Amino acid sequence: MTAKEVVKQFYALDFAKDNGVLEFIHPECELNWNSSKGYTSLDYKDIEEKITGIKESFLTFNYKLSHLLEDNNTVTARYTIYGTPIEQDNDDNNEEAIAHFISIWEVKEGKLYRGYEISQLLDDKAENISTFSEINI
Repeated sequence: MTAKEVVKQFYALDFAKDNGVLEFIHPECELNWNSSKGYTSLDYKDIEEKITGIKESFLTFNYKLSHLLEDNNTVTARYTIYGTPIEQDNDDNNEEAIAHFISIWEVKEGKLYRGYEISQLLDDKAENISTFSEINI
């Protein structure tokens, strides 16, 4: 499987429902994340805790990719995260856009190994990623 296929399959998961998310994370993974709250460095255990938090807080948690670029074992992804919070009625699974991301992943041994992310919370002026047609990624 190519690095691009690994990343594409990872972002195709529903993090609130799928139990195989951590299978995509290398045991020595390091994720460097710049967000509106500042810089955070996460290792495998930290990522595992984040995923547990997602499962506790959301009914659905999905990624909608707009761009996926590969250069050898490095993949850049641009996407928006959509989720359904647990407070929402179970019969009303309307996902809400949460944030925009750009991530760069180094894939090692078929798993996400070294990551660099930058994110921005959604606002009403941001480009609506759902307006993109399906891109052949």
